[in-house]
Amino acid sequence: MSRRVVITGMGWITPLGCGLDAAWGALLEGRSAIGAVTRYDTSTFATNFAAEVKGFRLSDFVSDPARLASCREAGLHAQYALAAAAMAWEESGLGTRNGEPLYAGLNARRVGVYLGAGEGCLDYPNFVATNLASWEACSRAVDARRWAEAALARMAMRRELEQEPNAALTHVASAFGCRGPAFNCMTACAASTQAVGEAFEMLRRGDADVMLAGGSHSMIHLLGMTGFIRLTAMSTRRDAPQTAARPFDQTRDGFVMGEGAGVLVLEALEHFERRMSGGSGRSGGRDARPTGPLAELVGYGSSADAFRITDMHPEGKGPASAMSRALRQAGIDPREPREGGRAPVDYVSAHGTGTSENDSIETRAIRQVFGAQARRLSVSSIKSMMGHLIQAAGAVELMTCVQAIRTGWVPPTMNLHRPDPECDLDYVPNRARDLNPTGGVEVCLSNSFGFGGQNDTLVVRRYRP
Repeated sequence: MSRRVVITGMGWITPLGCGLDAAWGALLEGRSAIGAVTRYDTSTFATNFAAEVKGFRLSDFVSDPARLASCREAGLHAQYALAAAAMAWEESGLGTRNGEPLYAGLNARRVGVYLGAGEGCLDYPNFVATNLASWEACSRAVDARRWAEAALARMAMRRELEQEPNAALTHVASAFGCRGPAFNCMTACAASTQAVGEAFEMLRRGDADVMLAGGSHSMIHLLGMTGFIRLTAMSTRRDAPQTAARPFDQTRDGFVMGEGAGVLVLEALEHFERRMSGGSGRSGGRDARPTGPLAELVGYGSSADAFRITDMHPEGKGPASAMSRALRQAGIDPREPREGGRAPVDYVSAHGTGTSENDSIETRAIRQVFGAQARRLSVSSIKSMMGHLIQAAGAVELMTCVQAIRTGWVPPTMNLHRPDPECDLDYVPNRARDLNPTGGVEVCLSNSFGFGGQNDTLVVRRYRP
């Protein structure tokens, strides 16, 4: 028999802020985090703007000097992941004080990590300089000896190791003593949704008791930005960067790059209940134990388009399949209203990138799955405010769903002034919506679709004993 899985902690690092409440408030206000890129010269780039994380210091989230020292050469993807995980771990009540565990019954071999973390930030200037220093123009080849000499002089071995995608997982597992299952997936923009979904499945079948799951990524660097610009996937609205991200709008011209991390503590309900009844709180001061789960994960669906590398299937078959699978596992009939006439799902966090192809196909897929109920859904894309966090996007957007359940409010899709006729659903345009007068938010669905045709969907609901 499969086990119930609850969310007991959340942490995010976003362009709109790093504290959960502050960033959530900014989303509800419709604030934009998009502006000029400050990390390198973009004057000759077609896209010279992005949503950067500002003012981030790992020491604000991690106090252990030894841990900070071990992250001295770590890439932003690892630092963001570690900071987000620290927030989630603390909120869950599984943290430590004075080196002692707050929950003494925690079995480290039953605590795992599943991340969808991208590559770190390559030391691009020194990488280029190393290659140029070893280039033999006459033979049009790299001289291996000169390359090795230049690399030893210019490039840091530890930093090269830290750019690997698994570096974030390594830091997180080490920081929290997670000796259970450890995985990192790189399924592009769907990665952290897939990571949460697969961690959910591991907990359901009993492979672990606790999983730190989510994702982290930063592609606001020369190689990352250049690649997407050449694919013509990014907005080039240089004259109005703050409103450049326009999901579902007729004038949309591409997505805006963002960065950050989102990590959740997922826990088997029976494990959570066991530690709640054990009385293992902090010695002195506030009790470490949370009052209850933040929400319950109830459905996960995954599919592949099996179509093209960068294009979605025009009929939306893959996204529709992922949504249908997740809803079926959650026991929700998407075409039937709930008791009281409410829509089967209160809020859909759309992938909603702001590209012409994605938005219309996602709309088509939602209509396929929900039928006549589709027009009764509240759907929005927070990428209109904080950009596309690539591999971290799905986890952050799932946490937006949890926040909607906790508060009864759903964030808007900003910059939606001229709706595309092909995008004809209720996208909560330009103003957050209070659903409390109609019963609040009980059930949410979160979509993530990645290059290569990867589609992943999660369903989360209000926790009820």
